[in-house]
Amino acid sequence: MRQADGRFGGSPSEADRSGQRARLSGGGRLSIGTPYPAPGGTRNRLWTADVETPLPLGQWLAQHGKPIRYGYVAAAWPLSAYRTCYADAPGSAEMPSAGRPITTRMLRRLRARGVATAGLVLHCGVSSLEDWEAPYPEWYSVPESTLHAIDQARAAGRRVVAAGTTVVRALESVAAGGERAGWTDLVVTPDQRVTGVDGLLTGWHPPRGSHLSLLAAIAGSDLLCASYAAALDAGYRWHEFGDVHLILP
Repeated sequence: MRQADGRFGGSPSEADRSGQRARLSGGGRLSIGTPYPAPGGTRNRLWTADVETPLPLGQWLAQHGKPIRYGYVAAAWPLSAYRTCYADAPGSAEMPSAGRPITTRMLRRLRARGVATAGLVLHCGVSSLEDWEAPYPEWYSVPESTLHAIDQARAAGRRVVAAGTTVVRALESVAAGGERAGWTDLVVTPDQRVTGVDGLLTGWHPPRGSHLSLLAAIAGSDLLCASYAAALDAGYRWHEFGDVHLILP
């Protein structure tokens, strides 16, 4: 449903596809519904759809599905290149990019130095957002054991550092009185006080992006501007397969 433009994989199409049907690899069929998240937007890049597959959906996707690829990617990298070493629950639409550089060896070394780790589930939505476009709702589940680990860290005067903006979103949703599991449409901005985390491991986000507003809510404008100036001077790589930086206000 994309348009060919010479780039690998083409570009997003904003054509009205409602009601159209398409044949998919391996005997699958796709019936396109309405724009997502809601009709009537100025630009419609995402659509709801009904999918029919001859195999269970997860099995069919493993055989025929392809990851969302970014405009600067020039080759068909395998799905394994988009996963973190600790992911074990399928469901994300895009790569949890902040956690991708974390390796099993790094986790062992952190624990050996007394850095405790705790997990949660958050199915990353489509993160290639337009200017100031709010993030889409995402599904999360925060185990009781993780909340207990956070409370222990607070009691010991230690910092809680999130791996990725989506983790911040999940923890802030719970901190704001939400359920431990469900869909969150929370948008974190500098106008609100972040209470769930003290720091953040994250990638480099473009200007006018909602992810950058979340970073400003944690780091403050001065630290954030200084870190981005240093990244530009050093030639750090941006986007999902780029470098990451640690924000500790």
